[in-house]
Amino acid sequence: MDHADDAYRSELERLRTEIDAIDLKVVDLLAKRQEQVKQVMALKQAHQLPVYHPAREEDLLYARRRQARDAGVDPDYIEELYRIILRQSRVAQSGHMARTGIRTGAKVLIVGGYGEMGRYFEKWFAGAGYEVRLMGRNDWQDAGALCNGIDLAIVTVPIAATDDIIRRIAPHLPPSAVLTDLTSIKKTPVDAMLAAHQGPVLGLHPLFGPTTSTLDKQIIVATPGRDPGSCQWVIDQLSAWGAVIVTSDPQEHDEVMAIVQSLRHFATFAFGRFLARKNIPLARTLEFSSPIYRLELGMVGRLFAQDPSLYAEIIFASPERRTLLKEYIGMLNDSIDMLDTGDKSAFIAEFEKISQWFGPFGEQAMRESSFLIDKLIERF
Repeated sequence: MDHADDAYRSELERLRTEIDAIDLKVVDLLAKRQEQVKQVMALKQAHQLPVYHPAREEDLLYARRRQARDAGVDPDYIEELYRIILRQSRVAQSGHMARTGIRTGAKVLIVGGYGEMGRYFEKWFAGAGYEVRLMGRNDWQDAGALCNGIDLAIVTVPIAATDDIIRRIAPHLPPSAVLTDLTSIKKTPVDAMLAAHQGPVLGLHPLFGPTTSTLDKQIIVATPGRDPGSCQWVIDQLSAWGAVIVTSDPQEHDEVMAIVQSLRHFATFAFGRFLARKNIPLARTLEFSSPIYRLELGMVGRLFAQDPSLYAEIIFASPERRTLLKEYIGMLNDSIDMLDTGDKSAFIAEFEKISQWFGPFGEQAMRESSFLIDKLIERF
């Protein structure tokens, strides 16, 4: 018995030693891969290419999944591993490219620069070698000096004040300066910039907040206004930092964002409001919860952990958004008869009709939500 035990321990130790040797090789190979990535960084920097290359990444993942199947390894496991490797590579490149200025030395004025988003973009532009000037509400007496020689003026103030600030700052800008804003609506600000400034105009909407640590794969919507050629360096700079630029006209942007932001945030607000009005014992519900409930409740809690004035600006940004929300509430009221009568057949018929409308996205949503649920289970 002792001899068998010794043989088991010896074999176990041998296998563990082999695993350790393989792990050393894996880390060594990752280090060599990172060296190759540095060479890619240098080429991208020299040619001002964006960090993120979606087609390249998808081709790589497809090839690694196929290789995994041939080797008898779970393809999902290999894909997850490589997504981590690719993200690390992008973050490293973004950090390097953050110090890369497309127009190094150009002068950038951030109007509303002492706010959170203003400070956020100050860090990125200053880190890339731009001369950054900040302008706050008490600096209007120095507007002429602050605007002197400016190459890019960014307006990042509350939505309600944006149009007025644009009209006030535009007369001080050089004719060649690019004027842009970071507002979550685009039609009115772009119209205001076009009317007030005769030079290049570009609307921007970053779909992230100032706590974002990296611009890797962060989406920024660009709505061209005037002279896109003169504005291109701004878009190239954001791309060089890792952002994904989605181009749209102002009207389409506002229509889409009414759904993506205003309706989604209001529906989340309404759910949280109902829970609070009913004084639901949240901690107790979590003890009974499935991962999907925890995920959904997490999104509700996330909303109420942030600045209410920010969400008020987004939700009530325009009459069109408020009209859309009233239509949403009216649709909910349409469901009361179904509940009063307990009409399950009507519910099922409506459910199936909506399911057909979602089409193939339903399967995609199942895959993506299952991934998130698995990650949540790992965490909790």
